[in-house]
Amino acid sequence: MPATDHQRTDDGTPVPGRWRALAVCMLAGVMIFVDVSIVNVALPAFREGLGASPADLSWIVAGYTLTFGLALVPAGRLGDGRGRKRVLVAGLVLFALASLAAGLAQDATWLVVARLVQGLAGGLVNPQLLGLIQQMFRGTERGTAFGVFGAVNASSTAVGPLLGGLLIALGGPGEGWRWVFLVNLPLALAALVLAPRLLPADPAPAERTRTSLDPVGAVLLGVAVLGVLLPVVLAERDPAAAPWWTLAVGLAVGVGFVAWERRYARRGNDPLLHERVLRSPGYVLGTSLGTLYMAGSTAIFFVLTVYLQQGLGYSALLAGLATMPYAVGSAVAAAWGGRVVVRVGRPLVLAGTLVMAAGILATLLIVNARTDPSTGLLTALPLLVAGIGSGLVITPNQALTLQQVPTDQGGTAGGMQQTAQRIGSSIGIALVATVFFAVLAASGQQGTALAAGLAVVLACVLAAAALGLADVVVRRRRARRPDPDLAAVGTGLASGTATDSAPDSTSDDATDAHTTAATHGHPHH
Repeated sequence: MPATDHQRTDDGTPVPGRWRALAVCMLAGVMIFVDVSIVNVALPAFREGLGASPADLSWIVAGYTLTFGLALVPAGRLGDGRGRKRVLVAGLVLFALASLAAGLAQDATWLVVARLVQGLAGGLVNPQLLGLIQQMFRGTERGTAFGVFGAVNASSTAVGPLLGGLLIALGGPGEGWRWVFLVNLPLALAALVLAPRLLPADPAPAERTRTSLDPVGAVLLGVAVLGVLLPVVLAERDPAAAPWWTLAVGLAVGVGFVAWERRYARRGNDPLLHERVLRSPGYVLGTSLGTLYMAGSTAIFFVLTVYLQQGLGYSALLAGLATMPYAVGSAVAAAWGGRVVVRVGRPLVLAGTLVMAAGILATLLIVNARTDPSTGLLTALPLLVAGIGSGLVITPNQALTLQQVPTDQGGTAGGMQQTAQRIGSSIGIALVATVFFAVLAASGQQGTALAAGLAVVLACVLAAAALGLADVVVRRRRARRPDPDLAAVGTGLASGTATDSAPDSTSDDATDAHTTAATHGHPHH
């Protein structure tokens, strides 16, 4: 099928071959999501195979997160304005080359640089996946597609430690760590073969948006994100040595970024994040809720992996197996949640946060009561419950947050949302790690330290639940409030003044058409 057949038609009819295109997107997604967590179980192997120092290990883990977060918004803007398929393919090529370089690393510095490039490439790819889903799907289909995206995201991230443990077990601690990176190559090759054939065609040069890429805004935002993320990600290993002064720099540059964007818009240009995105119903709230939630949920894998390997002596493979119930629950719930979120709305996200909190609380109580090799088995059920809750939060919240974002801003909006969540994740991991190691140093009890870390996770999840509850309450109050416009019409009918009016030319159909145009943006996007 020619690539042009995949473009959405002007009348909004579905994109042919969209489900096959989604499969290609998810193939690309598996790589970048697995690499978020697969290295956690390989840290001892990096020490043995490369002689990596604690500082090197921090950069191997945190460097990926750092450059990933820096690239998200500029990459989303680039894809929105110049073509998502070409940016996605470029990101896949770069990711494959960086993975090859990481697998062939001869020393720790080499590996750190490769991981930085990997994160940059992942940041190029991720916004294109979100933008393509916005572009190709509508209505309930879009929710289902986001459900698939969430299931792949959750399962890949959670399966990462298990896959890493299996590869290290097969290859040995001296060389097995190389396969943690080389396993990406066949996935990248398959995605690169299929993407040109199955993804929607990019707009022709004459049809592309004339919007500036706002390079000044991109640089200012990048510096602001770097200033905030740098000390946070480095604090995961040594909080005292982290450059906390860059937080002030990042916040100051962030203020400058906001001022620049306003000035840029006043000149008649499109700023990096358009006002249409910020005013999209649910976007700011959904992004805030997701950021709070990710601050807690992402830290679970870090603290559990450390506890199981260092505290209980689990192998990398067994540590990965112990987190599998969470992965299974999250993947299944994400797929289901994506299908029903259009009907249920924000209450589904609120329910997910409460289910997640219940699972974390049960896990906390178990590890606080006993610490022995059976802990991994005892926590299987509560981790399954927590995973189900997570799947009902991340995917439905993402779908609701981006539901009414203009399609031509889909990649940028998704990139900004992901950037905020990346910052939240980094802060959460740093905070949980700091509490875990501080309590461990004071008490000498691994179970007590893990319980303290999980308490921080629980607090973040409950904060997200409070935000979701506030949104549900406000929406229901608004729904019960009488509409002033309808009241005025009723008064007019009662007095007879409405009978002389012209036929209603702003009917629901006209309103729906206007809403659709405002929501869907330019057809070629």
